[in-house]
This record gives sequence, structure tokens and C-alpha cells, in this order.
Amino acid sequence: MSVEAQIKSSSTPSPSNSITSPVECSLKSLMDIASLIETGSCKKEVFHIARAVRLTNSLKKKLAEPNLLQAFLDFALSPGSELHNRLSGFLHHQRGELGMEADSATSAPAKRVSPELEIYCYLLMLLFLIDQNRYNEAKAFSSAAVVRVENLSRGAVETAGVLASRVYFYYSYIHEVIDDLAEIRWDLLHLLTISTLHHDDLGQVCCQSTWMLFTLQIQFLICDTMTMKQETLLNLLLRNYLHYNFYDQAEKLRSKARRFQSHTIQQVCRYLFYLGKIQTIQLKYKDARESLLHAARKAPVAAHGFRILCSKWAVLVHLLLGEIPERTTFKQSGMERALRPYFMLTNAVRIGDLELFRNVAEDFAGFFGSDKTYNLIVRLRHNVIRTGLRKISISYSRISLADVAEKLKLDSANPVADVESITAKAIRDGAIHAVLDHANGWLVSKDTGDIYSTAKPLAVFSSRIAFCRNLQNDAVKALRFPPKTQEERDSDEYWRESQVLDEEIAREYMDEDETYF
Repeated sequence: MSVEAQIKSSSTPSPSNSITSPVECSLKSLMDIASLIETGSCKKEVFHIARAVRLTNSLKKKLAEPNLLQAFLDFALSPGSELHNRLSGFLHHQRGELGMEADSATSAPAKRVSPELEIYCYLLMLLFLIDQNRYNEAKAFSSAAVVRVENLSRGAVETAGVLASRVYFYYSYIHEVIDDLAEIRWDLLHLLTISTLHHDDLGQVCCQSTWMLFTLQIQFLICDTMTMKQETLLNLLLRNYLHYNFYDQAEKLRSKARRFQSHTIQQVCRYLFYLGKIQTIQLKYKDARESLLHAARKAPVAAHGFRILCSKWAVLVHLLLGEIPERTTFKQSGMERALRPYFMLTNAVRIGDLELFRNVAEDFAGFFGSDKTYNLIVRLRHNVIRTGLRKISISYSRISLADVAEKLKLDSANPVADVESITAKAIRDGAIHAVLDHANGWLVSKDTGDIYSTAKPLAVFSSRIAFCRNLQNDAVKALRFPPKTQEERDSDEYWRESQVLDEEIAREYMDEDETYF
């Protein structure tokens, strides 16, 4: 009897044996999830397995009971099989033999277990080991899980892409916790290469109408699962490179990777965040601002830590662009304490006080170092000086360079000479409207003209209009329409549209045949 049949037979509780304990409730939930996986495996439908993964997220904290996992393993796997013995050994704090080869068929299991359900058991055990903080054992076990995923058959790969993505994620997470990400970099590159090559091999379509539509559906299914794996592996590699500050290698990988439409909002947000970090380091501040703002805007409300991290980098990018972030950025719910150092830093840049800026940078050096933003804060020193120069040029029509150096509080051996060079560069870049009198050592300000007579307001309005249009386009792309009812499907108009669509598809294939031959 298959696992799915056993689940269906045990899913109807008898009146005398009702489920009362939390462990039995959790076991019933795991059995239902196993039923979803078996259904997705038999029908080749990925959304069943994706739903099973989402339901597992709510059971993470309940996996700490060894009895729960042991009961589920006894139910899902064949007792006495190699995989069952290996997983059960971890539950009893025993050292399992983690062979790097796939499970052999010599144990002759009594029941048929789908490959998807096997990968799901690996995933549950990874969650259990991580919850128990047994990272050394989880490291070896995750490697064995990745090898098992690699040895899946082509038919199982089509539906196990969601589970494989989660295994890859925890595989990288465990190595990151133990600070050993460099060890798996080549393995992730190898997995990404294999996934990309499998995706390239798709494409043979039959010419018959019914079989052609069925083949297209199967191809879209494979493309979805392969894309999930590719986007997960690409983000893991970008995180791996950025962890060691290899920004050039990360940009080369990102620029040469395949372009695809992502299917999960989590992977989209991570990709945009990593892209924003790379662009910030490469001085592409405008592009980085757009990427970071999109990542923070698309992130789910529950991803509190991720949104805080995006806000920190977005604040620094705004400051590097010479802009002052809005005060509401630092007053978001639950972010005030985490963004407090960046608020003080913004205040120092806003008033152009170089001494206050140095004090904030020194007081929170450890905080900025943990966020890996200290190098960006060093870049802000020039912006603080320019802000102070702008205020001085507006306040004084003529002022000596020595007084300017005193007001800016420069800590250099020759502050007057430094002020002269900094002021000359600011005048050349258009940051201040003034001229230098080198003979007398003065800074003479010019009369400020009407800004509305320049092209700056037009540029600002154009950027706002472009942002609104992009927001509208994204909203239109995210629209979802309800499926058609049976009455709409039976109507003549629906069949007429279907016939026209079939004729257009057939005409396209005929045109392609004429072109090729």
C-alpha cells in the first residue's frame, strides 16, 4: 500500500480515538502535508508541494519533540530501511553514517516512498538539527541531503524543485552560521550550472493540437521548478560573495546569469537588496536607491529584520546622493531603536557639523561595523564638508578661508590649503555659487538666482512622474483575475475565442516551418 493510501485510511478518526494531545495534532498535520506531497508527486502538480512547504513553516517550533518526528518517520518511511535508520539515529543523539552516495535499493523497502517525500524527510531533519543548535551534525547532514537532491531522477526533479530550493537554503544557512561559507561556493556554482543546463534542454514540442498543449503545460511546470532553483542558488551565491566583500565577483556573476521572471517575492526582495548593495559599492547611487526602495517596498510585513536592513542602506544611499531622508523613515513602527544611530548620522550631515559627524562615527563604530556600512560612512565626510560650505556661502557674502576652516573644524595639518582645494572643487561641481579670491584668501559668494528659472524643477517632476508610472505598471502586472465559471466556458463567445487562439497558434507553427525549410 502506498503512503498516500495509508494517509487517506488513517485520516478519518474514529469516535473512540479522538486527537487530544498537541503531539498527535502536529502528527496529523504532518500526515496531511505528506498527503499533499504524494498528490503533487503523482499528478505532477507543483502547487501541492509548494503548499506543503508553506504549511511546514507553521510547524517549525513543534518539531523539537523527538517523539513527533520519530512517529512521522515510522509512518512515512519503511522501518529498518537505510534512510529510516539514518534519520532515527539523529533523533536519539547518535552519530548516523552520512554516506555521500544516494540511498541504495538493497534494503528493499516494504512500501513505495516517492522521492519528494524522501526530500521532505531530509528537510524536516535539517529543521530539527538547526532548532537543537547541532550545527556540526547539521553541516554533514545537509551535504548528504544536497547529494540526494542531485541524484534525483529527471521526473522527480520536475516536482521537487520547491523542496530542493529549501534544502539549498538551509545548506547555505548552516555553513554561514559556522562561518564556513567559502567551502560551499564551488558546490553552489556547480548546482547553478546543472540547473541552468537542465533548463536549456527543454523545448521539443509536438505538432498535434491536444498533445502540443499538454507538452506546453509540462514545459511550463519544469520551467517554474527550474527557475525556483536557479533564483535560489543565484541569491545564495550573491550572499556568499558579499559575505566576504567580493563585490566584483558578485557583479560578474549577476551580469552573466540568466534573466528570468521570479516566482517568489522572497527571492525578488533578496535579489534587489543584493543588487542595491553592489551598486552602492560601485558608486551607482541612483540605481542603488531604486533597488533598495523596491526591495523594502516589496518585502512582506513579517520580514521585519530584512526591512530594517534595507532602510539602513537606503538612508546611506540618500545621504551619499546629497539628499536628506524624510523623518518618517526613522519613525517606522519597530524600527526607531535600530535606526537611531543612522538618525544621528543624518542629523550631523544635515547641519554640516564635521565634529558631530566624527563623534557619531566613533561612538557607533562597532554598530556600523556589524552592519558592514562603516566604509560608506567614511565616504560621507566629504558630503558633510560640502553641506557646511553651502551654509557658509549662503550666510556670508565674503569670508576668509581661515574663518571657513575654523567653522568647518577640519582636523588637518594645513586647514587653509585644504579648505581652498575643497572649495575650488565644490565651485567646479556647482555645489556652491561663489568665487575664490586667491590673492586675498577670500571666498566671495554670488547672488543666488531663481531656481525655477533652471531645469531642476523639470527634472524633479520627471523623476516623480516616472516613479508613479512604474508603480502603476507593477500594480497592473500584479493583478489577478478570478477563473472563468462553467457558464462562461460553455458560452459561444468563449469557444469562438478558443478557436481563434488555436488557429493563431497553428498559423505561427506553419510560418516557422516555412522559415526553417
